[in-house]
Amino acid sequence: MPFRSSLLVMAQMVRDRRVSPVELVDAHLRRIEMQNPRLNAFVCVLADQAREAAKRSEAAVMRGETLGLLHGVPVTVKDSFDMAGLPTFCGSKSRVDHVAAASSTAAARFLNAGAIILGKTNAPEFLNMYETDNFLTGRTNNPWDVSKTAGGSSGGESAAIASFCSAGGIGSDGGGSIRVPAHFCGIAGLKPTPGRVPATGHYPVISHPGGLLGVAGPMARSAQDLRLLFAALAGHDPEDPFSAPVPLRPPLTAGVKIGVWEQFYDVPVGPEIAATLRNAVTCANETGLGAHEFVPVGLERAHDLWWLFFERLYAPLTQAMLAGREASAHWSGTELMYRALAQRPVSTLELLGALGARDRIRGALLRQMEAAGIAAILMPVCGTAAFPHQQRHFPADGGETIELLEAMTPVTPWNLLGMPGLVIPFGMTSDGLPVGVQIVGRPWDEETILDIAIRLEQARGPFPSPPDS
Repeated sequence: MPFRSSLLVMAQMVRDRRVSPVELVDAHLRRIEMQNPRLNAFVCVLADQAREAAKRSEAAVMRGETLGLLHGVPVTVKDSFDMAGLPTFCGSKSRVDHVAAASSTAAARFLNAGAIILGKTNAPEFLNMYETDNFLTGRTNNPWDVSKTAGGSSGGESAAIASFCSAGGIGSDGGGSIRVPAHFCGIAGLKPTPGRVPATGHYPVISHPGGLLGVAGPMARSAQDLRLLFAALAGHDPEDPFSAPVPLRPPLTAGVKIGVWEQFYDVPVGPEIAATLRNAVTCANETGLGAHEFVPVGLERAHDLWWLFFERLYAPLTQAMLAGREASAHWSGTELMYRALAQRPVSTLELLGALGARDRIRGALLRQMEAAGIAAILMPVCGTAAFPHQQRHFPADGGETIELLEAMTPVTPWNLLGMPGLVIPFGMTSDGLPVGVQIVGRPWDEETILDIAIRLEQARGPFPSPPDS
């Protein structure tokens, strides 16, 4: 069953002529036909286009042409990325008539690397929720348990990859939207430094000023696959004002030290989340990755500052955009908006103060990491595993309960501070749901956290797959 191979293996099998792109695409399309009715991961499936692309890809192999990094490999694209001639709904009825005039940089780079795009995957309205649901294409379910959410906002992408409907793809992350769905669905996801993977052609716009938080990044079933996707996607794009000409570099992980942060200060996590992190620490030490307790000083305001930039600042703009059309807006796009509108508006003085505080916090943290000799931070992804659709309160250690935004405090600081974060699956709950761990690195140092993740995966061993219905 070639669709169960890793993306890296698929690419090599195509090069070695052990499998044809046509065979790979047909296998994935059959898988989509089998799995998507219960998951609803796709906005559209480009079956005819993918089959034609696979024939061209196979012909190129047989002619002995120079092949791209992803030649013949079937991938998917989150619906928030433009593809020429296709709509970019972003889960909103307000965009039913939209048709993209040009492809996003991410989609174009997939095609330039020889990948075959199978379709676009589902997202919540305006990408504004940790669940994936909307009035246009409906709710996406978790492959491990369809009564649970696949996460958001890259929930369709994570469900498609976890269920072997796609070998990998691209998502976006403004507050955990790659990392939380990866954690919920048992796959790997990378939130890069802003601009390391260009976000040109993404809706909503996440270049300046939205790019302070939001980034584009790869999703796959393993860190090795992420590294290959990252190599195909990364690189300077002059149309993205956050993009910089930073070349791919070899990782520097000889003698590396990892800081272990068990939870975000006094916000507890679920007991099985904590147990999975402890197991990852054991594996890190067994593989020679020195893991030491590290509790940063001065990040207490980070989550609240992220909320200011992510929602309080933009909620009035979203409200104005929806004026007169409120009834057509889905709860996935408005729940956090209304929560923010209940707070006081952000004044110019508060905004300027928040920008300054963000820079001071970032500088202080990087100095602490440098002084401790720590290249990366190992910590939870989220306070809970995948939860039932629309649940908002979750049990945590010590009999406490945490609510939705509290559960997300381990992921949001890294959007605020522009630091890369990577998630790999590492454990399972007692009721059969995956649990991930998060590796946070220094800005522009994705190569190091990718290497750490690969080494941890090797120590972890094979990870189970979702049960087929």
